[in-house]
Amino acid sequence: MSATIALVDDDRNILTSVSIALQSEGFATRVYGDGESALKALSDNPPDLAIFDIKMPRMDGLELLRRLREKSQVPVIFLTSKDDELDEALGLAMGADDYIAKPFSQRLLIARIRAILRRTELVRSSVSPDEPDIAEPIVRGRLTIDPARHRVLWDGKTVSLTVTEFLILEALSQRPGVVKSRNQLMDVAYQDDVYVDDRTIDSHIKRIRRKFRVVDPDFDAIETLYGAGYRFGEE
Repeated sequence: MSATIALVDDDRNILTSVSIALQSEGFATRVYGDGESALKALSDNPPDLAIFDIKMPRMDGLELLRRLREKSQVPVIFLTSKDDELDEALGLAMGADDYIAKPFSQRLLIARIRAILRRTELVRSSVSPDEPDIAEPIVRGRLTIDPARHRVLWDGKTVSLTVTEFLILEALSQRPGVVKSRNQLMDVAYQDDVYVDDRTIDSHIKRIRRKFRVVDPDFDAIETLYGAGYRFGEE
């Protein structure tokens, strides 16, 4: 069954052109002209992936993401203005999986969509009913990661992560004490030669820390090694 992509943008030309391009690649699409009309539909019937323009009237993409994240971890790509680095950083900090600056290549957008959907499927299919021993839960002190259920616990309390955040945390926790460079984490989270910059990984790390500190204000298990990268603290 084809993946469903939701497009939310107040620019009808973008909605039409992107929708046609996605449909030609075999995707099903749902389109919305503003954040308010999209919110209930996306909450009640989440697509496989959503694409939000940031600057929209009535409810912008940042507010739409904030409210959607209260109910769903559906992967989200932001469309941003070319020079709007603040919007990009805010979007990633709030839990977006990726961003693309306008004007953008439809080929690049489709490559980013396919990369995120592959990561999502990788997490969902980590364990099959016939292979119960694959991807056993990772336990590192107070942390438990269950790839089969896309579930993360800290002291037994659930921490909800996006697919990208989940893969970054999983990579760090597999070898506590070992430093992972930003490039190594980008290879884990963004495969297939999809380009992202260092700031993207830094924003995801900040978001992961913030989510853990909701359940534990003293969380400090992810350490920054300036100039080198990040590591999950040894037990």
